[in-house]
Amino acid sequence: MDLGHVFYCIGMTADFRSRPFDTVRTHVSLLADLLERQRFQSMLYLSSTRVYAGSGRTHEDAPLAVNPGDPSDLYNLSKLAGEAICLHSGKPRCRVARLSNVVGVDPHSHNFHAELIREALSGRITLRSAPSSEKDYILLRDAVGLILRIGLHGEAPVYNVASGINLTHEHWCDTLARVTGCEVGRAPDAREYRFAPIDIVRIREEFGFAPAPVLATVPGLVEEFRKCLDQ
Repeated sequence: MDLGHVFYCIGMTADFRSRPFDTVRTHVSLLADLLERQRFQSMLYLSSTRVYAGSGRTHEDAPLAVNPGDPSDLYNLSKLAGEAICLHSGKPRCRVARLSNVVGVDPHSHNFHAELIREALSGRITLRSAPSSEKDYILLRDAVGLILRIGLHGEAPVYNVASGINLTHEHWCDTLARVTGCEVGRAPDAREYRFAPIDIVRIREEFGFAPAPVLATVPGLVEEFRKCLDQ
């Protein structure tokens, strides 16, 4: 049976450190079985811009560095192994989309923005990382639109799916404080985490992509979270 156009969205998120076997299984083993045993018209493997951690360059063709001795790099290593088996499987039209931090409505998510919104609605945010920490965020609707276009029409092997704009934790907290009136505090051992801005030249040139401003959606996100949490 021909599976048609396949979007491989299986993966671990914040719990990958406590579930190492599931992380490798979902990012690599299940993918390899699918590539080996099934037929399809195209395959898009959803990876992550987290693979650029520690790298100064974030273009899709840039060489990447990982450290097997770092438990945080288990995620990066497994994603890169998934990318490699996908791109070198010999199957037609296999591509990779490296997703940035996707912002949408999921009140039970452990993602950074979801936890901040829940804390803001409780009246107080306590930052566990430095306010100057920063990374790239992309709205869910932008990400989905790009994923569909890449999966069906992409010409390159790898694409960054990101906004190309870093937001600091302070940006998030200031915006949430204005919208909800919450207080903002900081844990005494808060460390700074910074990621290089993600290169989005490829999606700009091939698809004419222009990211929507993430923080402008915060009032709507807060209202949707409030509704879901009140149910």
